[in-house]
Amino acid sequence: MSKISLVREALAAGEGIVRLAPCWVPRSFLMPGGRLKLDPRDLYALGAHRGGIDERWFSSTTQAANGPGTPDDEGLSYVAIDGQRVLLRDAVAELGDEILGAEVMARYGGWNVLCKFFDNLGPIPHHMHQMDEHARKVGQKGKPEAYYFPPQYNFKDNNFPYTFMGLEPGTTEDDVRRCLERWNRGDNGILYHSKAYRLQPGTGWQIDAGILHAPGSLVTYEPQVNSDVFGMFQSMVEGRAVPWDLLVKDVPPENHHDLDYIIGMLDWDANVDPEFAKHRLFHPKAVRAEEEMAAGGYSEKWVSYSTPHYSAKELTVLPGRSAVIHDAAAYGLIVVQGWGAVGKMDVETPSLIRYGAMTKDELFVSAAAARRGVEVRNRSDEENLVMLKHFGPGNPENPSRDNPSRDREGAGQ
Repeated sequence: MSKISLVREALAAGEGIVRLAPCWVPRSFLMPGGRLKLDPRDLYALGAHRGGIDERWFSSTTQAANGPGTPDDEGLSYVAIDGQRVLLRDAVAELGDEILGAEVMARYGGWNVLCKFFDNLGPIPHHMHQMDEHARKVGQKGKPEAYYFPPQYNFKDNNFPYTFMGLEPGTTEDDVRRCLERWNRGDNGILYHSKAYRLQPGTGWQIDAGILHAPGSLVTYEPQVNSDVFGMFQSMVEGRAVPWDLLVKDVPPENHHDLDYIIGMLDWDANVDPEFAKHRLFHPKAVRAEEEMAAGGYSEKWVSYSTPHYSAKELTVLPGRSAVIHDAAAYGLIVVQGWGAVGKMDVETPSLIRYGAMTKDELFVSAAAARRGVEVRNRSDEENLVMLKHFGPGNPENPSRDNPSRDREGAGQ
């Protein structure tokens, strides 16, 4: 039987839902925070030269851009079927109409979203992700991204639970130029021109392409456009040097030392916005009236919204209850608390995961199954069953920031 036939049979057996294997990604320039439930013995399972594993990618059809030595399938999710595995990317390429729906495939050509947990001991260097106009020059897509800090994974803050975002109003391009000119003379001082915000579990942020940010040390759930472009603007972080190569990784070779071009990749107005937090700090928004959902045994909230590129929800089913949840588009999900079932699939939150081992905490729900409605059952009589659901572009229910309760009637029952 071909691998695609396996996926088709798995979709049929799961009534439109398939199980995904954990997808781990290392970063050589960061220190893992140890909260992703990966066994501590496996944090450097790929070798110290590759870096510690500080990310888990969900429902991914995007290869990680980790430089020379990166395996061909690093960052790519696998559909797990009776001991066999098929790349989700291949499944979508062959069965996209059945998985995502014909309309999404015709308009977007695939699953154009990447979602992950990242977990670091300390902060990430101040960096940006290119806008489309600059990313296209290196054959990539621009990358806006959103953050949500799940309380279940943030049982400790680690070393720096603050994120520097944007630039202080009044900062000039010459200020940033002087920082880049000091790259090889220790700390280039870029953070003197930024502001740090204290991170709060249960909240989130929207960071558009072209905006500088230095994520802090909370475990972060991150829906984003499926691209791995970035440019580091900070020369040292926690005493560790950041090579110039990571600033110009996604810059055309002829512009590797062109400071005008590099600074020009920044969305200047967005970076120096005097009301940065007002425009970009997000609190969860209920998809329906809380009283109505509670009567149905569940609560569901938007945790990422306002952009057409992606959206995300947090679904909680109360102890001993079940609910049929309808969505207008395909989605991936990761269970962060409790145990039970999603459709015909058993789900449980693992305590500890060995590298390469299978789990029962990650699924992909096809568009047809989502629209038909998925019964989610909490089999615990004490603990909530909680999951995060990530959607790609084309979800008609994705609300605007000003009108977050656009879920259609009958979203859950």
